[in-house]
Amino acid sequence: MKNLSTKIKLYANREVDFTKDVMLQDDSNGSGPYIKEWNIEGVAKPTDEQLATYESAADLEERQNAVRATRKKAYGSIADQLDMQYKDKLNGTTTWDDHVAAVKSANPIPTE
Repeated sequence: MKNLSTKIKLYANREVDFTKDVMLQDDSNGSGPYIKEWNIEGVAKPTDEQLATYESAADLEERQNAVRATRKKAYGSIADQLDMQYKDKLNGTTTWDDHVAAVKSANPIPTE
């Protein structure tokens, strides 16, 4: 089963605060996490069957998020990127553009 929190976000179609909107619990009895408390106004608490329909979408979302995290690390700090852009402007080079293109090429976002 994919990450329950990802399925819940997809089901709710919004950001979810897992400290107040939805409380998850895992009793460590082997059955995995479950929704202990549902506090999203205007959105009915989903059934297990409803959440199961988000399996493939949650899998894709989690794979995309993993690639985004890898890209974020590979881009380097904002300060380093600004320094690259400044030097590019001074020297008429494309170091920053080339760096971003290389990171994106090496880490494509999955679409399916």
